[in-house]
Amino acid sequence: MSAVSNTPTAHPRRWGMTVPLNDGPLHAQRAQIEQLEAAGYTDVWSAEAMGVDGLSPLLLCSQWAPTMRLGTAILPAFTRGPALMAQTIAGMCEAAPGRFVAGIGTSSNVIVENWNAVEFSEPYKRTRDLVRFLRVALTGEKVTESYDTFDVKGFRLMANVEQQPKILIAALRQGMLKMAGREADGAILNWLAPKDLETIVPIVRGENPDAEIAARLFVIPTEDAEAARTIARFLMGAYVNVPVYRAFHEWMGRAEALTEHWDLWASGDRKAAMAAIGDDVIDDLVIHGSAAQCKAKITEYLDAGIDTAAIAIVPGSGTSDAAAIDMLAP
Repeated sequence: MSAVSNTPTAHPRRWGMTVPLNDGPLHAQRAQIEQLEAAGYTDVWSAEAMGVDGLSPLLLCSQWAPTMRLGTAILPAFTRGPALMAQTIAGMCEAAPGRFVAGIGTSSNVIVENWNAVEFSEPYKRTRDLVRFLRVALTGEKVTESYDTFDVKGFRLMANVEQQPKILIAALRQGMLKMAGREADGAILNWLAPKDLETIVPIVRGENPDAEIAARLFVIPTEDAEAARTIARFLMGAYVNVPVYRAFHEWMGRAEALTEHWDLWASGDRKAAMAAIGDDVIDDLVIHGSAAQCKAKITEYLDAGIDTAAIAIVPGSGTSDAAAIDMLAP
């Protein structure tokens, strides 16, 4: 009997963009989506937080850019019931056979409880259970099963999923990273520096050497470093104070650099809290600079172990979407 190889399969490097873009309403973005495809971007990735839902932009992109891969980063595991999640993914698989990647994650208590009135209970188990359910439901097999966090009785998906989609799990710390490798096809990362991948990648690929690792990378396309850092401070404040992100950055060794910010934020002094985020932290976590500098930093993430860069253009720099697409093109 031959030995099982632990050598990972080489994934192609993927250079993706987050949609919808910032300039104009969704229906008016066809030219930019076609520009992405023509410029060599391989993927488009959506999110689901406070803008439009995560599927509408991808459905349009499936028709506007027929060669690009489509992914969600992410759909919350709580805000759709299990059957509806299966139907949602099946719809994307029918619209773009073989081109859809289902990115699923816990999301946060803010989005799940405060905005969607759903109890944010046992997020690890809920995500695990949903992935296990989807693995069966998307094949068309009838599902009657009691999971730890929900029961499904007699559901059968009546849709034509020609090719089973990849499922990636949004992960920050060890438990979710291991689950992403063990239960899914890989992990989606967020708000990290290239050096953090030295810790993260071995955890995911220790469970599955062939796991795909994608990362959302926030890019402010301007050479005005001070303007970029000002924009980044406001963006970071919305994330690093969420408990799961705070715990992640403490694990990554940023507690000393961010404690003053966290304390000021908790006291209600938001202006001082923003000022307390050091330039070095911003430069670690947010990409900015010239075209060459931005692309070099994106490449640094790829060299450090991710397979897929899901670029997110941060608004406010004065650079149009069209110019940023050209500036960051692979």
